[in-house]
Amino acid sequence: MLTSTHWGVYDVTVEAGRITRIASFERDPDPSPIGQSLAAAVTGPTRVRYPAVRKSYLEGGPGAAPERRGAEPFVKVGWDEALTLAAGELKRVKTQFGNTSIFAGSYGWSSAGRFHHAQSQVHRFMNAIGGYVAHVGTYSLGAARTLLPHIVMDMDALRAQQTAWVQLEKHCQLLVAFGSIPGKNTQVNSGGISQHEARPALKGLAGAGVRFVNVSPLRDDLDAALGVEWMPLRPNTDTAFMLGLAHTLIAEGRHDPAFLERYCEGFEPFRRYVMGEADGVPKTAHWAAHICDIPADTIAALARRMAANRTMISVAWSLQRGDHGEQPYWMGIALACLLGQIGTPGGGIALAYGPVGIEGANARPFSGPVLPQGQNAVKTPIPVARIADMLENPGGRYEFNGRACTYPDIRLIYWAGGNPFHHHQDLNRLIRAWRKPETIIVNEQYWNPGAKMADIVLPATTMLERDDIGSTSRDRFMIAMKRAIEPVGEARDDYEIFSALAERLGAKEQFTESRSAAVWLRHLYDEARVRARKFDLSLPGFEAFWAEGYVEMPPPDEPPVMLGAYRADPGANRLPTPSGKIEIFSSTIASFGYDDCIGHPAWYEPAEWLGAPLARRYPLHLISHQPATRLHSQYDQGSVSRAAKIRDREALTLHPQDAAARGIKTGDVVRVFNDRGACLAGVKISDGVRQGVAVLPTGAWYDPLAPGEIGTLEKHGNPNVLTLDKGTSKLTQGCSALTTLVEVELFQGALPSVTAFDAPQFVVRSAVVR
Repeated sequence: MLTSTHWGVYDVTVEAGRITRIASFERDPDPSPIGQSLAAAVTGPTRVRYPAVRKSYLEGGPGAAPERRGAEPFVKVGWDEALTLAAGELKRVKTQFGNTSIFAGSYGWSSAGRFHHAQSQVHRFMNAIGGYVAHVGTYSLGAARTLLPHIVMDMDALRAQQTAWVQLEKHCQLLVAFGSIPGKNTQVNSGGISQHEARPALKGLAGAGVRFVNVSPLRDDLDAALGVEWMPLRPNTDTAFMLGLAHTLIAEGRHDPAFLERYCEGFEPFRRYVMGEADGVPKTAHWAAHICDIPADTIAALARRMAANRTMISVAWSLQRGDHGEQPYWMGIALACLLGQIGTPGGGIALAYGPVGIEGANARPFSGPVLPQGQNAVKTPIPVARIADMLENPGGRYEFNGRACTYPDIRLIYWAGGNPFHHHQDLNRLIRAWRKPETIIVNEQYWNPGAKMADIVLPATTMLERDDIGSTSRDRFMIAMKRAIEPVGEARDDYEIFSALAERLGAKEQFTESRSAAVWLRHLYDEARVRARKFDLSLPGFEAFWAEGYVEMPPPDEPPVMLGAYRADPGANRLPTPSGKIEIFSSTIASFGYDDCIGHPAWYEPAEWLGAPLARRYPLHLISHQPATRLHSQYDQGSVSRAAKIRDREALTLHPQDAAARGIKTGDVVRVFNDRGACLAGVKISDGVRQGVAVLPTGAWYDPLAPGEIGTLEKHGNPNVLTLDKGTSKLTQGCSALTTLVEVELFQGALPSVTAFDAPQFVVRSAVVR
């Protein structure tokens, strides 16, 4: 039977109730090995097997000893008691403080199944009981999602028309990748991925004669076998690099005035900035070279090559996860406008190739079944990466996207389907802020750091323990995800958990609509069949789909070209911007009056970078990116992830000269530190990273030397004890994780054991009754 995950579709064999084999989907040309982590993890020691309550909370009630979260034992309780406690807390907070004091942003990738998707379930439940404080944006794309509607259109609308690989193979001559196109990222996709096509597609481009330029501190994130030219710029300086390209194009008359006149708004104020007429500083290739540490001749020569060839510019998602992260996206679009190739097959802009596996697929933007979440009565969401700000500053004021906003006073957090102690930055700060709410409830499958830091933990099933439907936009297969094994321990589906809570709170009918999980699956599939017709798709009936195991959807008649329709007829296909055009200068953004984001793309020094005085104390720029062996922190306890550890710790990659200067060799364990925190990591040495750069993937489960203490050494290699928790700008308030300076030293002394994958201690409940 098939199951769908964010890193692929797998055929699961079960014998005598046990998973005996995980095989890759027969239609997948380049399957990911991450699926091999599933079988052991699902039934392993990290599973949450029964409801549990933190000891002090059970004895003392809401707000009891919050500083002990993550440090003290749990008590096993029955489902009825756990649900009664959780429902009682939700009712108390609603009654005393209102729904604006409940935060259920519940961020994370959760399940690839469309019905049992935990965030959809918790948000539907919260809306049924009166609403909650939500989040907007994502950690991956917080800055870009806020910026793009002002200057082009909604990010998802743009991604739905991403130029297909097959168009690039036929028409592209030069692919310039800012932030690279990492094969490890193309393993994964939110909502699932049935066919991994990116790496074979890149080989096809190389075979067709496409030339590649990798503008990135990391060489190996674009396969060297493709004949890639590497330009290892300083991290966080891509905007300056692009401005140097723009100056060369304009100064030498290699830009396209006709395209700029017909399709763009606001070229003139941008031109004045680039040429130095606005501020007295021409953004020449020599100016850019000083910032980026790439020779001026190299920058100018690349600009000329881009103008002389059919050029696709790919701007990685990672670039907008730095301070002023909206600028490289805006500048990348402006650069593509200067070249005049937007909307042509094989040319223009991509946002981006490589951050997830589905980009470039020749498939229709049909998402399949969708669980309706209802309407949220609370209209005050926060930017997704501002959780610690919100918890620390109830009533505090902040700017976001042209609005003056106020942080709510959060008394209860409900989390399902994610791990905030993976996603968020500056974990020591988050731990301090995490002590503010009176109650934290999680639905969780594994004893990850988020579960250990909760008060009430409700065990949830995995995708192998329930029926579901796997489907996502631009994937050509819809998967019948049939239950493979019985629920482990006392685990229940999120739907069953929320149905029971809704019943206790008088909202069961609104939440369930009198449907069982099985009835919901048929209902959502039948709705999807109707919507599919708008995409010229015809889906079989549910019974036929379920019996076959999957349905394959044909590709579109013509492979997509981003903004191709707009280029063909800009009058009939006006963009949803104030001018109806691509806005190189945005009067709307300019009207906000922000000092850190003016009305056109511009260079701003990051808060931390290798050109700052702070680099004398912390001379390494830390890049914390998606790992190759798991999805973020999902299945870090799995066999594939653990096999890649060095002495049980996450691997830190250093340039040979940086390692030699510190007396470090491959296999050593080092202390990585700055003013925010410190962690241990094993060491790999590679000349595929720029000198002055250290690479530590995200997702190692947070494992403090002294649980519950702020500032203690993290033993396992979680980079978010080091990363900067700062909004990208007043406009976008995104995540700035990739703006981080550190130092590295050889670890001395006895090496502490990694305990990240140990379940918490359990104790017998006290006789004390609250």
